[in-house]
Amino acid sequence: MDTHAIRQRLEDSGLRCTPQRYSVMSFLLEHPGHPTAAEISEAINSVDPRSSRATTYNNLRDLVEAGLVREVAVEGRAARFDARNIQHHHFICDRCGKVEDVEYYTVPSPAAGSLGKRVVRECELIIRGLCNQCVPQRRATANSRSTPKNPPASLTRGTNGRSRLQP
Repeated sequence: MDTHAIRQRLEDSGLRCTPQRYSVMSFLLEHPGHPTAAEISEAINSVDPRSSRATTYNNLRDLVEAGLVREVAVEGRAARFDARNIQHHHFICDRCGKVEDVEYYTVPSPAAGSLGKRVVRECELIIRGLCNQCVPQRRATANSRSTPKNPPASLTRGTNGRSRLQP
């Protein structure tokens, strides 16, 4: 997305296009790997140190509230941010915490009356499990646990009639 398009998206959503806000939005569009606020702040400040961490966090909050960025909550880990402008779901790896985009598909609506008088704004699906990189690690770990390094010893009777362990 070019400079004019980013500026236009910000203004169309009612946000001023400050240099810091532009930097945050531009970084998210160029790095679709769901970075954390700290990662965004560090990257932006390595290029242009005018933006404090608080400014980065405030701009992220404004972008989320304006609907230009999604905040992906990851239990026990820092929230991650996503500026992908099409509907999609997320897969979160239980081991490494990686957040991956999953193609959008319709999720069934809750049963009538199950939400009481709540008003639903959106329904987001988060799938959890092991990512492609962590699945082989799990298999290797499971295999090393199931194969003992030393075979179990067996109990035998010695010539003196006493029991002894024999490998």
